[in-house]
Amino acid sequence: MHGPLAKVQPSSADDRRTMTTDNQASDLSALWEAHCRHEFATRDVNATMSTMVPEPYVNHIPTMTGGVGHDQLKRFYVYHFVNSNPEDTKLIPISRTVGKDRVVDEMLFCFTHTREIDWMLPGIEPTGKYVEIPLVAIVTFQDDKIYNEHIYWDQASVLVQIGKLDPAGLPVAGIETARKLVDKTLPSNTMMHAWATSEGKPI
Repeated sequence: MHGPLAKVQPSSADDRRTMTTDNQASDLSALWEAHCRHEFATRDVNATMSTMVPEPYVNHIPTMTGGVGHDQLKRFYVYHFVNSNPEDTKLIPISRTVGKDRVVDEMLFCFTHTREIDWMLPGIEPTGKYVEIPLVAIVTFQDDKIYNEHIYWDQASVLVQIGKLDPAGLPVAGIETARKLVDKTLPSNTMMHAWATSEGKPI
């Protein structure tokens, strides 16, 4: 996956699965995709904010970064998010679930750590390492606009991939988590040493 891919990958019927197929579901998906496009492709903060309610909030759970309310969130977007992402940042869609007022998006977030990324790796100088990390966004809508975002990823895996965390002796993995997400045939339980003790036992 490391290569010259588009910054925001287009979705397809195979990539995106929705629980509803009505116009409302399509509208929520379209608005969320426009929001991501403004964040990562056009890097237009005003356009990003225009997809949201007047007083939105964003919480990146592992690092507790984001903002509550228009002014705090716009400040975050302007100075610490939209323009702090590496140039090769790309989102690769895995799955999407759309409800009445909510979108749950599963994706791979990929980048080369060529600059300090305030929202994901605050205080960490660029390492030049390439990272692929599974990421989940839970997005709530209100009055046909984005109200909030809860964003989850495995911070330990990011730290392993940039060389800031030694996985030896710890139940953490690096880019393998992304590889396993897209290829179910890769082996399971490789960190679980006790797995071998159940070999051949009755089930």
